[in-house]
Amino acid sequence: MTPVSPAPRPVRLSLPSKGRLAEQCLPFLEACGLTVEKPNPRQYEACIPTLPDLVVLFQRPADIVVSVLNGSVDFGITGMDVVEERRGENGQVMVLHEALGFGACTLSLAVPEDWETVLTTTDLCSVSVELGRALRVATKFPTLVERFLSNRGIPHRLISAEGTLETAPTIGYADLIADLVSSGQTLRDNRLRLLQDGLIQASQAALIANRASLRTNLQALETAHVLLEYIEAHLRAAENMAVFANIRGETPEVIAGRIFAQRCIGGLQGPTISRVVVRDPQEGWYAVNIVVRREQVFEAIKELRSIGGSGVVVSPITYIFEEEPPRYTAMLRELEKEP
Repeated sequence: MTPVSPAPRPVRLSLPSKGRLAEQCLPFLEACGLTVEKPNPRQYEACIPTLPDLVVLFQRPADIVVSVLNGSVDFGITGMDVVEERRGENGQVMVLHEALGFGACTLSLAVPEDWETVLTTTDLCSVSVELGRALRVATKFPTLVERFLSNRGIPHRLISAEGTLETAPTIGYADLIADLVSSGQTLRDNRLRLLQDGLIQASQAALIANRASLRTNLQALETAHVLLEYIEAHLRAAENMAVFANIRGETPEVIAGRIFAQRCIGGLQGPTISRVVVRDPQEGWYAVNIVVRREQVFEAIKELRSIGGSGVVVSPITYIFEEEPPRYTAMLRELEKEP
């Protein structure tokens, strides 16, 4: 009897199960049009109706990287801090999008406030000489911290720690810490401060994937395309606003010339200009539709007014789709290389 091959497992995406990333991840995906439905809150499995063949799992942020690394899941959303700490050297963890716009923090060195003369990492060497020993550094990121301190020639001994690190210098089992920092309030509460050049790794949420899965599983490749399509279209839209205005002019070309003479209102490729039907056919009114950077909206309104614009309407944008997601084409190029 011929043995029956097991059916291939479905494509899997792991999301953070707890912490700040978990709180922000689901609203982000929903804003992208990738709403996660979890029928039973006690289960660590869910689905995304937009991608019916995708299974969503929930794991600790650090475990997500390990799962993507060993191929037990195909995609993950987690922080770049744990990606860089745990991705290994074999190239199997691919970063498809390194900046999803939430979960921002930094992995940084912090010293006690009463180390008044210690301002930079160079000063740490002097402290080590004064103490006559290597500095004890408490951290949950031994790979990144070891590389950072070694590259700067700072004598050190890493102290592996779980739970809260900020109390380590006060308790006395470490001299300084290397930990994740967002607002910095927790450091201040524990009488710690950052070094001026103590940034080890900037981090925010990232989309990662298993290289082998993308190379060998067509369904995983198609899933990557959809994920990047929606995510990039949403992130690009979030940076821009749609602006509509009526402008009096002789022809669309004349109005376009006035627009191109301005700084902010050129649009993505250019303005869309169409005739406005008015009661008096002698009046030449045209409707202008453009996309402008969110931070330039008020300057854009001034520019439109300066060339005769009126009735200006500003609206948010849900998506801006490119001909092809730039990060998807970059991923395809990367897959052609040896890992």
